[in-house]
Amino acid sequence: MTEQGVRWTAEQVLALAPDAASRKAGGRLGVAGPWSGTGCSDAGAVWGLCKGSGSTPYRTVVDVTGPAYTCSCPSRKFPCKHALGLLLLWAADAAAVPAGASAPDWAEQWLESRGARAEARKRKDDAGPADPEAARRRAAARSARVTAGAEELEQRLADLVRGGLAAAEQAGYGLWEETARRMVDAQAPGLAGRVRELGALPGSGPGWPVRLLEESALTHLLDRAWLGVDRLPEPLAATVRTRVGLPSSAEGPAVRDRWLVLAQYDTSDGKLTTRRTWLHGRDTGRTALLLSFGVAGRAPEPTLAVGVVVDAELLRHPGAGQLRAELGERFAAPVPGDAPPPGGTVGDALTAYGLALRDDPWLDSWPVTLRDVVPVPAAEGWQLADADGGAALPVTGSAPARPGLWRLAAVSGGAPVTVFGECGHRGFTPLAAWSPDAPGTVPLT
Repeated sequence: MTEQGVRWTAEQVLALAPDAASRKAGGRLGVAGPWSGTGCSDAGAVWGLCKGSGSTPYRTVVDVTGPAYTCSCPSRKFPCKHALGLLLLWAADAAAVPAGASAPDWAEQWLESRGARAEARKRKDDAGPADPEAARRRAAARSARVTAGAEELEQRLADLVRGGLAAAEQAGYGLWEETARRMVDAQAPGLAGRVRELGALPGSGPGWPVRLLEESALTHLLDRAWLGVDRLPEPLAATVRTRVGLPSSAEGPAVRDRWLVLAQYDTSDGKLTTRRTWLHGRDTGRTALLLSFGVAGRAPEPTLAVGVVVDAELLRHPGAGQLRAELGERFAAPVPGDAPPPGGTVGDALTAYGLALRDDPWLDSWPVTLRDVVPVPAAEGWQLADADGGAALPVTGSAPARPGLWRLAAVSGGAPVTVFGECGHRGFTPLAAWSPDAPGTVPLT
């Protein structure tokens, strides 16, 4: 049980699953039969013993304030099916997972070690770099390598324009990949990513030369901005450094609020998994983005259930129009939220995206909430239309291939709903929805 005495819903639990197979397996364990020794504390700990194929049951503990998990099973998934099953049982049956019990020694040991590790990380973060001068020299050396990479990329773009865009289709992808590897060598992963995107455009469908020219212009703009970064206003300079791929750290005063978890989804390039978690401050009205990363085969942390409200501090990253933040101290266990953030019309969403581009020209999309919109099929895909028929936004081309769009259509049933998502030049990607007929957040990822 959370400190507010509220348990999660089954949908919020299943949103934590790393894949569909885990959701299915966890659902089979969300009943009392295989469990014994279950309990939960007011501090957010849930524990239990799950009968497996062997003689010794699996010891499973979940800290819902993270959430964080441990289990004695051999699974490499986080959370494993036993953690999901335990949380589903906790969410559905208060009698099966009684509150107020004392945690067994094996659960208490893990909870104490988790707290000790968190305290050690905090002390390390507060201490700062061990040798500030050495850190400054490393940063200067990396900046010099990035500058050399940007100058080389400028030459590559000049050759592209000089030879004509039509020749890019015959040149093939190999030259682009070679250039991208050189950007990686220059420690400019942001530039490397843009080069790979450029290399994928030639021959990609009708109108590809226009898209190649547009993206080449944006890459040229980023190159020139880096080469003159010392002359830029600091907020824009911080944005340029981030877009090039230099790491940044959260700074400034912490902002405490009750943060509603709007959406969470992972993307992978085969080597690294990136997790994006969108939050909305109930009191401040701010929207924030948490970014975390995990190597292949291991999910990034934190994993926050969509639809819960977290009483916590966030520390903002620098940059013009920057929404990225780091999750700081938490003051209570998450509790379910029901009301969506304030939304606007399609016109309001486009205005917000346009204003954001003024601060960050390389922005792909901007988080917006659409109020009273209806998902409707169109000649070329789907649209989200204002209920009054005033305007509509096309849904991004990749969305129809995901189950979330059909879930959105089912939630709507032809009636207006509230939808949160990312609005950009490719259209609108729906990530969460709310219906006036049903409480709670419906994840669409």
